[in-house]
Amino acid sequence: MPLCALVVTAAMAAAPSADQDLRKSLAELSALRESIAAEKLPLTRELAEAEQRLATLRREYDDALRSIDSSGLELGKTEGEAKLRKEEVDYVLSLLDEFTRNFETKLAVGEAQRYGETIVSAMEALENKELDEEARFDRQLAVVRQSIDRASDAFGGTRFAGSAVDPDGVLAAGHFALVGPIALFATSDGKTAGLALPQTGSPHPAVRPLAAALAPGLLAVVRDGTGLLPLDPTRGSALEELVKRGSIVHIFKKGGPIMWPLLVVSILALGAVIERTFFIIGEFRKRDPKSRQALFAAVEAGDVDRAIGIGETSRDFVTRTMSYALGHRETSLPSALLYARAQEIKRFSRGLAILDTAITIAPLLGLLGTVTGMMASFSLIGGELSAPTAITGGIAEALIATAFGLGIAIVALVPYNYLNKQIELATGELEANSTQLELLVHQAVLEGKVPPTGPMVTAMPGLEASVAAPAR
Repeated sequence: MPLCALVVTAAMAAAPSADQDLRKSLAELSALRESIAAEKLPLTRELAEAEQRLATLRREYDDALRSIDSSGLELGKTEGEAKLRKEEVDYVLSLLDEFTRNFETKLAVGEAQRYGETIVSAMEALENKELDEEARFDRQLAVVRQSIDRASDAFGGTRFAGSAVDPDGVLAAGHFALVGPIALFATSDGKTAGLALPQTGSPHPAVRPLAAALAPGLLAVVRDGTGLLPLDPTRGSALEELVKRGSIVHIFKKGGPIMWPLLVVSILALGAVIERTFFIIGEFRKRDPKSRQALFAAVEAGDVDRAIGIGETSRDFVTRTMSYALGHRETSLPSALLYARAQEIKRFSRGLAILDTAITIAPLLGLLGTVTGMMASFSLIGGELSAPTAITGGIAEALIATAFGLGIAIVALVPYNYLNKQIELATGELEANSTQLELLVHQAVLEGKVPPTGPMVTAMPGLEASVAAPAR
């Protein structure tokens, strides 16, 4: 049998078996697919649940990281605040330490008996290292409270029980009375009363009795807290301050060195005002309108010599000016009038330059005093500040100098403006009378009553100028 036939026969024989295997494989594949499909849904659900848990865990992780970061920031902030509070506490404690050490030195006579226990307790707290800060703070705070109570009691004086050594050297119980810097003591039986004086090395002061006439007053003040104190507890400083408060000399001295130039300026301005006041009063008294009218009447009548004579005997500055111009009419009447007016205005203006200078320079000197005073105050800032009165003294110097400078300028400005007004009035009156004189002389020349001697030019606008040659 040929080979091809054998192959075909073998293939045909194997075909049923292969077909059967194929169907079997397809059935197994279908079963496997069903199995996979049946197992896939739970696995997918488990995967989704796992992914959801993973997302939740990631969020929780991020929240935990943020919480850790926030806690770190809060911790750093808390540590910073704690450090700051610790520094503040240390600073307050150091202030309290210094206050406690200095408080004892500020006590008056006899007060060591009143505040001794509190001070000793606070001083022991400074030395005792076993005490915590709270206990140490409480003891030192007790000293502060005592000092506040002491300050409130000091207004108007204070009284407290204590003991002192009487003149016989016996320690006697009684009461102290503090009035200003004075400490008084009276025994309980009232037999001894006087000044309480400190004793070195002893907390008990000694009693020094005063005159017998003063004893009842001292005893009443110590025992009852009221009465007439027979001595000045301020040792004269209150009276001195009262006198200085209204003293211009004291204010002047506090103004600083710039006050001396201001004093010179004020004296010059005052002298100029007084001199000008008397001058204006004198000129008012010399006014003589009748002589002026008589002069004009004489000029109008052509009697120039009589007009000149009237002016020479008159004390009125206007009449005197007209007389001078008539006396020099041969040269030029208008020029003579101008010259005479200028001389009179010069008399009225004398001293105004001093007032003008005072009004200008006084505020500038006050400003200079302000600058020097503030410089003196600022130079103390950052340096020794134990005496704050030195700083306020520089500010007071600045304010006083400024006030005096402005005061001089303001006071001098009123008479200065008044004098300028008087000069304006005098100038206007001189110009008006000069114009009237020129018109009268011109009219007299035209009418032939006055010979035309010298060039005469009218100064009135609207009038035709006339010039006459001198007579030969």
